[in-house]
Amino acid sequence: MSIRVMLVDDQVLLRTGFRMVLAAQPDMEVVAEAGDGAEALEVLRTAEVDVVLMDVRMPKLDGVEATRRICGREGAPKVLILTTFDLDEYAFSALKAGASGFMLKDVPPGELLAAIRAVHSGDAVVAPSTTRRLLDRFAPMLPGTGGGRGSGGRPELERLTDREREVMLLVAQGLSNGEIAARLVLSEATVKTHVGRILTKLELRDRVQVVVMAYESGLVRAQGPGGATRG
Repeated sequence: MSIRVMLVDDQVLLRTGFRMVLAAQPDMEVVAEAGDGAEALEVLRTAEVDVVLMDVRMPKLDGVEATRRICGREGAPKVLILTTFDLDEYAFSALKAGASGFMLKDVPPGELLAAIRAVHSGDAVVAPSTTRRLLDRFAPMLPGTGGGRGSGGRPELERLTDREREVMLLVAQGLSNGEIAARLVLSEATVKTHVGRILTKLELRDRVQVVVMAYESGLVRAQGPGGATRG
């Protein structure tokens, strides 16, 4: 079954370029388009979409607010943010709003296609290390980032076992499942199971939101250009 993609960008030429790339894929289909966030919300009332490629800077309703409204719906499609600038504050806001990640608009076609497939399969397409750099820059905007140890005012973290909390910290520090498995001397399948349980217990959509919550709760603190540290 094809991955149903929606393109949301106020630049018609960009949408045309993305559409041509996606149309050449046997497992993808562009089923809807919109020129701004308000139009996207209206189209999504009737269109069945799996993944939304969302620009952030658009007239009428920007991509951040559109993402927030989309992700708040039952059975919402996954949202992949397209931004012009790496570490853009708009991308940060979109991750907070529920996006599964972000890509630069000049991303090579192969990486874009891999990202769409990853999002569709339930993964976050932003490397956790990239998300971490984004959060390091904008951490002062987050509540509770001065936190330190404990749940940082997030009682849902108490649902995690010690092992799950350990895995969560490593996810937030930018490690992949394979790297976490090596660090904790576990199988990669076991790590994947732990990550799945973390998502379920904390009611999060994907790994990106795990990283965001780790910063919000103070389990991980920003450390500027050098990266993050444990709280």
